[in-house]
Amino acid sequence: MESVPEDWERGLVIAAHPDDIEYGAAAAVARWTRQGKDIRYVLATSGEAGIAGLPPEECGPLREAEERESARIVGVEQVEFLGHRDGTLVAGPDLRRDLAAAIRRHRPHMVVTGNFGLTWFPGILNSADHRALGLSVLDAVSDAANEWIFPELAEQGLEPWTGVRWVAVNTTMPTHAVDVTDTVEVAVASLAAHRRYLEALSDVPVEEQAQAQVAMASGPLPGFDATHAAGFELYTFG
Repeated sequence: MESVPEDWERGLVIAAHPDDIEYGAAAAVARWTRQGKDIRYVLATSGEAGIAGLPPEECGPLREAEERESARIVGVEQVEFLGHRDGTLVAGPDLRRDLAAAIRRHRPHMVVTGNFGLTWFPGILNSADHRALGLSVLDAVSDAANEWIFPELAEQGLEPWTGVRWVAVNTTMPTHAVDVTDTVEVAVASLAAHRRYLEALSDVPVEEQAQAQVAMASGPLPGFDATHAAGFELYTFG
């Protein structure tokens, strides 16, 4: 298994909800920020429908704050929320336009997003938001480079960006990997920063949940020489 390319300077991680990044890609992000790369986060929603019993108007700001703290822990200072409604993302022109605009704003060379397959594992359905978001990210990379798709973006001062070279999709069936042996613990701390969210999911202590989830997402991978690895499916552009 090959390594994810690291000869780039700016990366943009795009997710549907707060916590999505921390469940899989945060250890890789921590490695990259330690290398001096400029990594930024874009979240399509604020995750406001994510905590049972907590109304969206209270939940959204809470989860945004938790995501900003999670990002800070792994060295990410810029976190943007697009304001789409949690649970109702649709892979269509509206989402693609907003994602293309974000790509033009941040001008990354590497884009990272999460698994958008139908299932996590056989018989375990993936979130509708995840499925819509990931496919839209791939389309939006092309949209961001095309002057004739969403021409209104250029009218807003967002000129086309053709600089994306790869999209790395964090997945359970990877083609490429990142050695995260030195950043597993910081990834655990990053996930544990979603304290209120994790407390609502389980009675298991937050730190134990975070340790278990990061361990599951960053174990050794066949054919890749690292004690801990984050797996990605790599798409090439340009």
